[in-house]
Amino acid sequence: MTRTPKPDLGTATCSLRDPLVAGSHQCCVLTYTAGATGIDDSGSVKVVMREVTDADVPQFDDPAAPNYTTAAASNGAQLQLSYDVKGSVRPWSKTIRIKVGQGYLRRGDRITLTLGDRSSGAPGWRIQTFCEDTFELRVLVDRYATCVYEALDRSPVFRIVAGEPVELVAVAPTAVRPGEPIAIRTRLEDCWGNPVGRPRRRLHRPLRALGFHTIRIKDPRTQLAAQTNPILVRDGQRFGRFWADLHGQSEETVGTNTIEDYFGFARDMAFLDVCAHQGNDFQITDRFWRKIQQTTRQFYRPGRFVTFPGWEWSGNTGVGGDRNVLFETEGGIISRSSRALVTGTEARTTCSDSAGSLFDRLSRCGRNVMVFAHVGGRYADLAMHREGLETAVEVHSAWGTFPWMLGEAFDRGYRVAIVANSDGHKCRPGASHPGASTFGSYGGLTCVLAERLDRASIWEAYQARRVYATTGARIFVDVKTDGGQLMGSVVKISRHVVPTFHLALCGTAPIECVQWRNGTKVLKTVRPYGAADLANRVKVLWEGAQVRGRGRQVTWNGSLQVRGNRIVGLRPINFHNLEKRCRQTGPTSVTWESMTTGGVAGLILELQKPAVGTLTVTTAQNQFRAAIRSLGVAGRSYDLGGVGKRISVYRLGPAGGPAELASTFTPAPKDLVKGDNPIFVWVSQEDGHMAWSSPIYLRGLS
Repeated sequence: MTRTPKPDLGTATCSLRDPLVAGSHQCCVLTYTAGATGIDDSGSVKVVMREVTDADVPQFDDPAAPNYTTAAASNGAQLQLSYDVKGSVRPWSKTIRIKVGQGYLRRGDRITLTLGDRSSGAPGWRIQTFCEDTFELRVLVDRYATCVYEALDRSPVFRIVAGEPVELVAVAPTAVRPGEPIAIRTRLEDCWGNPVGRPRRRLHRPLRALGFHTIRIKDPRTQLAAQTNPILVRDGQRFGRFWADLHGQSEETVGTNTIEDYFGFARDMAFLDVCAHQGNDFQITDRFWRKIQQTTRQFYRPGRFVTFPGWEWSGNTGVGGDRNVLFETEGGIISRSSRALVTGTEARTTCSDSAGSLFDRLSRCGRNVMVFAHVGGRYADLAMHREGLETAVEVHSAWGTFPWMLGEAFDRGYRVAIVANSDGHKCRPGASHPGASTFGSYGGLTCVLAERLDRASIWEAYQARRVYATTGARIFVDVKTDGGQLMGSVVKISRHVVPTFHLALCGTAPIECVQWRNGTKVLKTVRPYGAADLANRVKVLWEGAQVRGRGRQVTWNGSLQVRGNRIVGLRPINFHNLEKRCRQTGPTSVTWESMTTGGVAGLILELQKPAVGTLTVTTAQNQFRAAIRSLGVAGRSYDLGGVGKRISVYRLGPAGGPAELASTFTPAPKDLVKGDNPIFVWVSQEDGHMAWSSPIYLRGLS
């Protein structure tokens, strides 16, 4: 058989040299040299980057501003530059297009693209903020002006590495027995959350005093210090507490770095106990599905690291929306929502064109399988649900916080666990910083209460709903009834016999409040301070999303002005993106740039005098004025439409408040309904982190 020779498409070279520091500004000169056929008049070159990169957007109008981008042809042909966030085929979506006009290119003619042109004083092009071994500027050519693009055999590829360390992270076991040695693992992070150097492990002397403890650690090289997560020292613990992130992708689908890098990061850098990979099904070939299972089998080590094979059913919301599919062991099926980015020969198994079809196939597959409903680019339509198979709702991920989905599950009477994962695409499962992208939140974690760290025990805990969710902090939450029933249990009740609930909580920062809830209804709010304890601190908090699906970002850029008082301290809340800052601009004023995608952000003011003066807040969403004395504990809240979109202002207790809280609660019969009553706690810390216990379901009420 005669092989068709590869076309001569030309070549591309680049001025950048390895390694590049994540988030740095660069002047990137990419030179394309035309091949044998050249490029016809109105043909073009595309330089494409992965969809998940947060490299800054090129601009073509201001020569002195960051990311100024220019292009020139060696033969004088006129070039038109444009940028499109979805200008090419996924995952190579982010596209710079250079169109040739009033001229053409012959063999050897060149186009020079300068990303971050510094000739007029601009600082350059800010490259992506996260590490990647193979960051690629892929070059495509439309030689014949037909809008058919062909990829060069070789395009410029670079290694992006971490910057200087600015923070130490220390992780300890969440629960230990008295006298048990404590292994503490640490990593250094740069300003964008990238690990710097190798992690360290050290043994700390055993703790013998019962109760909660934290341990302060210092890095000997950098002198950076950190405090561990809470450690509960207690005898007779039936269940260990293991931390999981079951949702994220690598470069084989829409993420970055390899699947081996993904699991290696989870185990060695994020210090996870449990992990899974969730690639978009319409990008998973049969070959890669086999590779996913080979990799989970390779990384599974009982007692050290638990993996589960799985994939993400990524159907359009109209046919069911995103679902995570996980198997207890290798050998499960894949039934894709579509073959949008794979061919029939690459993906031979039968597709499931709706969530209902998916549930039917999974129910018949003969394997232990579970499904989570989640919100990503698409969101799960919970009108489609299969009890006993779809066991959990993901309330938080790097995409944001989604209590509305949890509320919908409760309103429909579903019994579900509450989980959180990262849904990260940057190969940082378990430590998923949002960087400068439209991912608006730090990735979540799930704490699993299991007898052992092995697949059977972890799987049983998820099936029993013996799990709780956090926004990424290793908060200790324990909820049980006076009868000993744990989160996830179903408890039969009558109007005359209602259990009392007990909460033991230890946060990673001062506790702001705890809400006891029955589904969407708040039954009781507990704070570690009361009206008499209010101090000279005021919190302004904004939250929510514009819509449920894509385009959920809410812009909160704004400012505040204090009259009759002075600002003596400022603490920003959830300003993860270093390019969107919160700044004190004077003794009485603050400005900020902020975005939410369902989660929360805000700031805490420390004032010179408590309960004095007025506060005027202006954002892109609304403006209000409040007398500080009138705010009290609950303060004021302004609902602004959208999906949970609101801004609140209220006073806080003294700084350095307690991170530990115990609460007892007995629901009143009037607050209970016939059928299921999902009783759970929603924890909020001052620093913006949150946690949700999976419900204990009270059933009955005659």
